[in-house]
Amino acid sequence: MAQVHVIGAGLAGLSCAVALCRAGRAVSLYETAPQAGGRCRSYFDDTLGRRIDNGNHLLMSGNKAALAYLETIGAGETLTGPAQASFPFVDLERDERWVVRPGASPLPWWLLVRSRRVPGTRLRDYRSGLGLLFAGATDTVTDALDRDGSLYPRFWEPLAVAALNCDPSIGAAALLRPVLLRTFGRGAAHCRPLVAAQGLSESFVDPALTYITAKGGTVRVSATLRAIDWQNDKPEALQFDTETVTVAPGDKVVIATPPTSAQRLLPGLEAPEGATAIVNAHMRFDKAVDWPWEAPLVGLIGGTAQWMFHRDDVVSVTVSGADALAEKSADDIAALLWCDVAQALGQDKANPPAIRVIKEKRATFLQSPEQVSRRPGARTRWPGVFLAGDWTDTGLPATVEGAIISGNQAAIAAMTA
Repeated sequence: MAQVHVIGAGLAGLSCAVALCRAGRAVSLYETAPQAGGRCRSYFDDTLGRRIDNGNHLLMSGNKAALAYLETIGAGETLTGPAQASFPFVDLERDERWVVRPGASPLPWWLLVRSRRVPGTRLRDYRSGLGLLFAGATDTVTDALDRDGSLYPRFWEPLAVAALNCDPSIGAAALLRPVLLRTFGRGAAHCRPLVAAQGLSESFVDPALTYITAKGGTVRVSATLRAIDWQNDKPEALQFDTETVTVAPGDKVVIATPPTSAQRLLPGLEAPEGATAIVNAHMRFDKAVDWPWEAPLVGLIGGTAQWMFHRDDVVSVTVSGADALAEKSADDIAALLWCDVAQALGQDKANPPAIRVIKEKRATFLQSPEQVSRRPGARTRWPGVFLAGDWTDTGLPATVEGAIISGNQAAIAAMTA
C-alpha cells in the first residue's frame, strides 16, 4: 500500500494523520521534538509541581473541525465550559465587571437587552461590526471597525488580538470575519467557550497518537528531516538525521512544519514572513482557587494580561501580540501579570504564588493583510508533496481550528492527487 509520510506532529500533522488513518491509508508520522503536539501540548513543570499546558488555547462550540477531530480520536468529552455562552470581563482600570451573553438566535436580538451588552455601549455601537462583513483583502481590523466609544476597547480589541495575535491596526480584517460568522454569527449554541479539562495533551495529542497507532500508523519522535532527495521534482528519499527513508512510487509527503522549516525543505516556496509572540504565565495557589465565574476564562481589560484561565489550583494568563513583553525578563513579566491576576481575584499583591512564565516568540505568523496574501494552499508545484499548518491558506487565523482544518485539507489533497 502506498504510504503517506507526514512531517511534523503538531496539531496540523496530527489532524492530517488522523484523517488519513480514518480513510484507511498507511501513514508514517515524524516529529523533530521528543514529543508530539507542537505548541499545543502539556508537560510537568518542576517549579509549580503541576502538569501545565505550554500555552492557553480557547475553543468555541462552533469550531466544527476541532470538535470532529476530538470525536474521531475518542476525546470528545475532554473539554469543559459553561452550559450557556457567557464571556466574563474585568476592567482593571475602572474596577468594573460584566458578562457578555449572546442569545440563541443567529440574529443579534440579545443586543436589545442592556444587561447582556458591554457596559457603556449603545445599541447603535454594534453596527460597526458590519464593517468586518465588507472589509477587503487589504483592510486591517481598525480599517473596518469604529474605534470611538467603549465597545472597541472592551470587546473588539481583545477579541481581535486574541484571534490574530497582533495589534488590530496590523491584523487582517478578512481573518477576523470568519471567526465571528462561525461563532457569534450563529447564536449561543456556536459560541460557548471551551477549554481542555485536564490538559491539551490529554485532549488533542495523546488520544490522537493512540488512534494513529491503533489504525496501523507509525509515529517517530526525535526525527529531524534534514533534506529531501529529488528526482525530476518528485521526492525520492527523506534524509533524516539518523536514517534515510525511501519515498516509493505512489507515496505522498505532507510537510506540516512551521513555514521557515517548510521553505528550507522546499526551496522557492512562498510563505508568510515574520512572526508574533505570545506570553503565557501559570500560577499555582496553595488551594483550589475561588473562581466566581461559570466560564473557565475571563477577559481582562486595562492591564498587561488579556485573558485569564482557571483549572483547580492553577490560574493561567495569556498575552497575545506580545513582542515587546517577551523581551522582558521572566521575573518582570511575572510581577506584571501577578498584579493583574491579584486584582481580578481579590488577592494580596504582595504575596505572589509560584509562577512559571512561558515565552513563545514565534507563536504565529504575522497575520497582516500582506502576509495573509502569501499563504499557500495544501497543494504544491512538487508532485506528491502537500502542505499543512495554521500558516497555510485555511481562510481562518492561526488557531487550533485553523491548524486542524489545514491537516484535513492536506489529507484530502494527498488522497485525491
